[in-house]
Amino acid sequence: MSAGQDSAHPQLPPLQGGRLILATAALGLGSFMNVLDLSIANVSVPSIAGDLGVSFTQGTWVITSYAVSEAILLPLTGWLSQRLGQVRMFVTATLLFTLASLLCGLAPSFAVLLAARVLQGAMGASMIPLSQTLLASIFHHEKRGLAMGLWSMTTVIAPIVGPIAGGWLTENLSWHWIFLINLPVGGAVALAAWLLLRDRETPRLRKPVDYVGLALLAVAVGSLQIVLDKGNELDWFGSPFIVGLTCVALVALAYFIAWELTAEHPVVDLHLFAQRNFAIGAICLMLGSMAFFGTVVILPLWLQSYQGYTPLNAGLATAQSGIFAVMLGPVVGANMHRLDPRAVATFGFIVFALVAFWSSTFTPDVDFATVGMTRLAMGIGISCFFLPLVTINMSGLKPQQMAAASGLSSFMRNLGFSFGAAMMASLWDHRGTYHHALLAEHITPYDAAAVDYLDRLQALGMSATQALASLERTLNSQAFLLATDDVLALAGVMMLCLILPIWWTRPPFGAIRGGH
Repeated sequence: MSAGQDSAHPQLPPLQGGRLILATAALGLGSFMNVLDLSIANVSVPSIAGDLGVSFTQGTWVITSYAVSEAILLPLTGWLSQRLGQVRMFVTATLLFTLASLLCGLAPSFAVLLAARVLQGAMGASMIPLSQTLLASIFHHEKRGLAMGLWSMTTVIAPIVGPIAGGWLTENLSWHWIFLINLPVGGAVALAAWLLLRDRETPRLRKPVDYVGLALLAVAVGSLQIVLDKGNELDWFGSPFIVGLTCVALVALAYFIAWELTAEHPVVDLHLFAQRNFAIGAICLMLGSMAFFGTVVILPLWLQSYQGYTPLNAGLATAQSGIFAVMLGPVVGANMHRLDPRAVATFGFIVFALVAFWSSTFTPDVDFATVGMTRLAMGIGISCFFLPLVTINMSGLKPQQMAAASGLSSFMRNLGFSFGAAMMASLWDHRGTYHHALLAEHITPYDAAAVDYLDRLQALGMSATQALASLERTLNSQAFLLATDDVLALAGVMMLCLILPIWWTRPPFGAIRGGH
């Protein structure tokens, strides 16, 4: 897995002045747009589900289908960029991503929307690793820490800005515009990147691609994602379909590992996991992404479904974590070479966990300010663990391994996003049902509190049937509040569990070198 050549263009000098600023903006905006589409649909899931006639849980497939297809196609980035050249490949991927966004915006049914989202993720898969590679190549070596800090902000801020943008567009226009908004942005990014960077094109090489490995990867990851998406709906392993698909995923994964370890040109260089820093950093990046993105998906879904928030208000409440992320991202990146990334990551894990535990104490009367305050504090933790993890898993690698490591890190992060969204959505639904059953046990003719509550509702003019329906809505609201608290607490525990393994990594932790 590669983002291009083994080294950037040492013969080409860094860009200067306005051209550097514009190229940085174009590459950053391309990466931002790609990551944004992971989360811009979050607050729109209820609207999409209602408009297209599916459940909320099924509606989350709009998110996971995009992340999974992108993860599966990430391994082809290196091969395609070597065949076309890095700049030409980035521009082509951006244009195809923009075209797929148009298809998403025009989708007349949920099935067509899912197909278009799969295409969108697949077409844009190479945008993130190539934007990272090209961005590093246009900066002077001493400034690459700052460049990577700026680049990392796109992966942190985009999932936070997404709910605001998605909420405003859904509320004021329609959910279709969360995809159509990509058209002018994608066109501008492709045009700017071509005009500014075409004279820095990389040599075009012809290398074989590991089609067997890619097919096994697609079957393994795709099957596992379907299991996670459909498991709750089909009663998990009580369903022969889920059991069979799980077996397919496990067998494909086993064959994939065996094949990749012996292939001459593997699509994924699994030997990178023999490096302690890379293995621990990549696994922590995946698990941290699961915890982070799980909360990004669930919180706006709960606020809209059970707290009466509009899409825009849900987006505004959850997006406040972007304030500190914007402020601290470049600072952390510029000073990473002076700090121990293990300590920075640990600080980020602890802050994230503490805020997650704070959020898990939400009550039915939690107000907008409290939700926003927890997200604001969460931004401190978010800004302090993504970049340190990237720094750790890139340290100790040879220059010729950097491109493959960058692509594999992106692959692991995307798996974390897609699996986290699916698992947290399934857990949220399951825990909501569980808590509802527990609460409903107390609704009997012999429970004084329940009888008194129903009597007061009927005294207000409701019929017995209306009073019971109102009580059912209250039970649902309470049950999914408790389920939301469970998901947030689990995210906090997951972050705390990453502290010990991150200290098993070994210094020195050098800055990303070789243009990657």
